[in-house]
Amino acid sequence: MAAAPHKNIGTPDRTMEKKSESLFLDVRGLRYHVRRWGDPEAPALYMLHGWMDVSASFQFLVDALRGDWCVIAPDWRGFGDTQWSGTQSYWFPDYLADLDRLLELLHPGQAVTLVGHSMGGNVACLYAGIRPERVARLINLEGLGVSNRSPEEALTRYRRWLDELAATPAFRTYPDFESFARRLRERYPRLAPERAAFVARHWARQAQSGEVVLRADPAHKRVNPVLYRLPEAMACWRAVRAPVLWVEGGESEAAAWHNLTPEEIAERRACFASIECATIAEAGHMLHLEQPEALARLIEDFLARKAAAGA
Repeated sequence: MAAAPHKNIGTPDRTMEKKSESLFLDVRGLRYHVRRWGDPEAPALYMLHGWMDVSASFQFLVDALRGDWCVIAPDWRGFGDTQWSGTQSYWFPDYLADLDRLLELLHPGQAVTLVGHSMGGNVACLYAGIRPERVARLINLEGLGVSNRSPEEALTRYRRWLDELAATPAFRTYPDFESFARRLRERYPRLAPERAAFVARHWARQAQSGEVVLRADPAHKRVNPVLYRLPEAMACWRAVRAPVLWVEGGESEAAAWHNLTPEEIAERRACFASIECATIAEAGHMLHLEQPEALARLIEDFLARKAAAGA
């Protein structure tokens, strides 16, 4: 039986308007960290972060929301303040099972709104088809799905995975948080200095050596030996009953990373029975960091329209 939530309210950050609390839950044998903003009785928005991100990155988006919401954002297994799995590799279906358990712990039997970014968007889209009764509305931020791989690639993928298991993965380190914040601003020029400093403190921690390292299990760097099977993902997407808001960054390189053509992206969007698409012009892949105010307006306008229409 899962342990009851343990509340640990951290030191407020003076640059943030809305304060979060930390819940620690027993989720499938791991100590899971879940960040929560707002009144627990308010309508729930679950925000699911992407690969190498953490729940605190949604802070600016939460600050920009105008309505009264209970925003719940977990750190996925092996990220942020959630326990590492203790295994050599991470498996995508575990994110689905973790989400399923979190919903059962926090909103049993209820349909909720999922907001997923990148990897979190892929998790949300799959889950909404697998458990359509648990998802009332779905907001996919840059969760395009990855490249469709041919079966012939399995041979080299398995070989690479075995080779990587024999090595010790490691992340780049930084001399201090200020250096890491500067690196974040190089990657995301629209990130204001105070916001970069906030993100740096949540994405990274200070190691015993004094260096700053990412809050993530280095095992995440190992390649997944199981190929992404697009037909299987699309079968799940076609089962989604919730209305979908699909949001992309106008300057995002995510499609290029996965060699996706506009026609392939359109084919993926067409799997969803009820979908609206939007683009934030002056934003890259990290929409919630670069343009949180514009993104918040898109999300709340979409939810208001669907509520008015009874959808």
